[in-house]
Amino acid sequence: MERKILSNKLFLYLTEFFAGMSVMAVELGASRLLAPYFSSSQIVWTIIIGTIMIAMALGNLYGGRKADRDPNPDKLYARVLIAALWIAAIPVVGKYIIILISGLLIFTINSNFLVAAGFASCMLIFVFPLFLLGTVTPSLAKYAMDSLDDSGSVIGRLNASNTIGSIIGTFVPTFVSIPLVGTAITFLVFAGILLVLCLIYFLSTGAGLRKMKKLPLSVLLFFLCCLLGHNSSFAFWMNDLLYEGESVYNYLQVYDDDKSVTLSTNVLFGVQSVYQKEKSLTGMYYDYAMAAPYMAGVHDKETLSILILGNGSGTYATQCERYFDNVAIEGVEIDEKITDLAVTYFELPEDVAVTAYDGRAYLNAVEASYDVIMVDAYQDITIPFQMSSLEFFEEVRDHLKPDGVMVVNMNMRGREEGNINQYLADTIARVFPSVYTVDVTGSTNRELFASATDPLDTFDTNLASETDEALSAMMTTIREALTPYEAGEYLMTDDKAPVELLGMRIIDDLIADEVAYYKEIYQEEGLRGLLTSLS
Repeated sequence: MERKILSNKLFLYLTEFFAGMSVMAVELGASRLLAPYFSSSQIVWTIIIGTIMIAMALGNLYGGRKADRDPNPDKLYARVLIAALWIAAIPVVGKYIIILISGLLIFTINSNFLVAAGFASCMLIFVFPLFLLGTVTPSLAKYAMDSLDDSGSVIGRLNASNTIGSIIGTFVPTFVSIPLVGTAITFLVFAGILLVLCLIYFLSTGAGLRKMKKLPLSVLLFFLCCLLGHNSSFAFWMNDLLYEGESVYNYLQVYDDDKSVTLSTNVLFGVQSVYQKEKSLTGMYYDYAMAAPYMAGVHDKETLSILILGNGSGTYATQCERYFDNVAIEGVEIDEKITDLAVTYFELPEDVAVTAYDGRAYLNAVEASYDVIMVDAYQDITIPFQMSSLEFFEEVRDHLKPDGVMVVNMNMRGREEGNINQYLADTIARVFPSVYTVDVTGSTNRELFASATDPLDTFDTNLASETDEALSAMMTTIREALTPYEAGEYLMTDDKAPVELLGMRIIDDLIADEVAYYKEIYQEEGLRGLLTSLS
């Protein structure tokens, strides 16, 4: 059958363009789908990119072989159609596949859980549709080439079309579709584009008339995915969320109970901010970090300046303003959407100026000095390496007043030698001669205080003048638990800061502790016993 649409090279280049665009959109969507479960660290990105490259390489090989042996464009567009439907189904079933894989692996492996579960999830969810899209380029080269004389030009134009599509497929999801309509609808939009492309081909060639049952079925399946997946929630095991959405940087959810409001950007590994509705002490690391103003002389100074790198929902800023009437607070939060949520749900004080910027870049841009700098930018294994290096802490030191104090929230305590907190503390001790740590009761957090001078005398003096009984009791508890840090030889620099690998080791320990009880039941009583214990 004559396929006039293929004689128009523009349609072939459009096919290449939209295939490249969809591949990148799926890759970026994959990072968002996996982030609430496995983080958005460099390790997870490596897994995503690696599995996608595997899929594309296999698709190129298969597509080239099929184009030589069976150069039927109907089969190429059938493959694209299947890929479109598969991508449309990801918002419907993707999260369940991730949870199923995680549930199976968490009881069967003892280390590198994030790598194993992330890789298995990517292989099952994303490899097949991207393998099919990988067959597009070699197949189109076969159809677009009139003779060997123009082979170079044809291949060049096809690659250019794919690359331009990939560029657009990179920017549009990141800056437009994901922040505005979310990851689920982003998958559906790009799946719909591929579906329309295939419908145009089949209907224009008359193939659709011979396959009237298949095309309507494909359209029906796509609209079914739209119906079931358009409002897909990552936190499908939770109800009554105050807010769920996405920003350029994060998947976000806010929920509350009778006592508190909570912000989470990572479902699997806990919460990022908690605000007490009773406006009392939280009992969390925010309270422990309030020891820093005492060390910097909050009751001795007319105004105490505080800079928070990683302001989040502003709980630390709120606590400081609630208990101290002479603080001037600046916040830096890279995710502007989180700041909006802080105002809406967490009562962020109006006089706390928050700048949407990277913490280290902010230090490079300002010349001001502060009494206290709070570093609260570490989240599970997504620790920004540029804010964990020797050079970064030197910049913090240079922005502190002579008696200023840096407080760092290290949110994962490790047991083994050479854990992430040892690396951080040893690195900090290269910059600050006085370093103290305290473990937060009932959590995995550890607070570190660092200064150019020993801050304990100032702490004791200011604590003695504290009139709030609850706060005084909390600070007394912290003072008794403060431990001078004995520096070791571990060091992180801008050139070498393996924060993801170090963090992953602690994640393995945390997971092992959490599932030890259930793993023992599984080993002794099998799956039935495990299900009984969970019910």
